[in-house]
Amino acid sequence: MKAIELFSGIGGFRIACDSLGIETVWANDISPAAAKVYQQRFGEENYHFGDIADYLDNIPDHDLLTGGFPCQPFSSAGRKLGLEDARGTLFEKIVHILEQKKPKYFVLENVKRLLSMDNGKHFATILDALSGIGYLVEWRLLNAVNFGLPQYRERVVIVGRRDHSPKSYLCTSSDISELTPHQAAIASNTDHWKSIEDHGSKFHPWGVALNGRFFHAKIEGFSEAEKSVKLKDVLEERPDCSFYFTEDTLERIKNSEEVNRFYNGVEILYNQKGGARMGYSIFGVEGVAPTLTCTTSRHYERYKIGGEFRRLTAIEYARIQGFPDDHCASARLYTQYPLYGNAVPPALVRWAIKRTISNTGTNFESSSAQMELV
Repeated sequence: MKAIELFSGIGGFRIACDSLGIETVWANDISPAAAKVYQQRFGEENYHFGDIADYLDNIPDHDLLTGGFPCQPFSSAGRKLGLEDARGTLFEKIVHILEQKKPKYFVLENVKRLLSMDNGKHFATILDALSGIGYLVEWRLLNAVNFGLPQYRERVVIVGRRDHSPKSYLCTSSDISELTPHQAAIASNTDHWKSIEDHGSKFHPWGVALNGRFFHAKIEGFSEAEKSVKLKDVLEERPDCSFYFTEDTLERIKNSEEVNRFYNGVEILYNQKGGARMGYSIFGVEGVAPTLTCTTSRHYERYKIGGEFRRLTAIEYARIQGFPDDHCASARLYTQYPLYGNAVPPALVRWAIKRTISNTGTNFESSSAQMELV
């Protein structure tokens, strides 16, 4: 099986595909820093640096299209769905490639808020465009913490299959068997699905779409992790002294509010008085890390480790995201933080890819999930 990786960053999808024996035959990104890391890790042969628009006519045939596409705004007018709303966006380039190359599968990743942005209009545009070109589209909200990583990181993963029979697929799903006969009948008959144009203000954490219609549900969480991993489990034993801010942090605490509680598994010790700016929070290490981002201020958050206070190292960022310690070693230290923060966790998308390309009839769904139809 052959894959391409769009908006490849530092290669989160590439690592996932490699681990499944899927050959990545083409990759692209416009970031010089990400390109340097990717080529250093995986070689230059199939890598194409620059604007994706310049390569649309040169992409090779493939079985699987992957990508953590940038969330560019779509039209907020809301008068139409489909490609007309997506014109000029990077998402439109994905649809163009899918139409031209017709791979069997695609797996895309984006932020949780995509489900509710602009009162659901952005995601409706995405579903309408993807489901209108021959794919059975499925999405699910996943969390890195459920894949053995010490980070609360919710991401929407959207998958598509060209060779499909919606009724057969949905009827053999283990989740459908948990529904009442009436609910299962609705789920397995696309005639009973809603028109995407009639979407509400946000989409639920799981759903399917085909030919401009969709069906979605609330799903309880699940975990693929063999054991829970805490932030303290991935810390370096004694990093360089430049990462420590103990005296400065003790002064900051004097003007902070003590919190001492866990929120989404993250241990929060102090917040800035009168506000909750994340860059001024002080965290503990008995829980998991908050979502790593590419925002500069986030790289200087303080953590209490033993009796001292410091920021996390780039190696710790790599471990939190599930990359090798030295994955971004070719980049400057300061640059490594946003590269890791902007990456997709390989373990999360590996799970999605494996289920998408399997033929078990339970693709992309946990057998323990429970659904509440709306």
